[in-house]
Amino acid sequence: QLVESGGGSVQAGESLRLSCVAPQYTYTSYCVGWFRQAPGKQRVGVASLCSDAKTTYAESVKGRFTISQDKAKNSFYLQMDSLKPDDTSRYFCAASRGRILYSVLADYMYNDWGQGTQVTVS
Repeated sequence: QLVESGGGSVQAGESLRLSCVAPQYTYTSYCVGWFRQAPGKQRVGVASLCSDAKTTYAESVKGRFTISQDKAKNSFYLQMDSLKPDDTSRYFCAASRGRILYSVLADYMYNDWGQGTQVTVS
């Protein structure tokens, strides 16, 4: 079970940092990802980070969002800068139980999910 935190309401142009803790995760090959889902829309991948340190970002967030991890804390993060109203969504963290070779931003590639945290940008 993954646990997210860090959502909230901010003004356009401000920043937020989301955190996700995966306390039971011990896989040596894996990917972690952040996804978001707005009301009435499909869940989409935002960013991923795999055990070989490769990162992938959706075009809509490139240059503004940064995914990172702290292996010692079994935690990973999404730093969101220059937030826009279009970034308003519920954000979910996810983790895979092995290295994803293709479609790292596809939600069906991930095994475990957090409950989500709301981000509102006005």
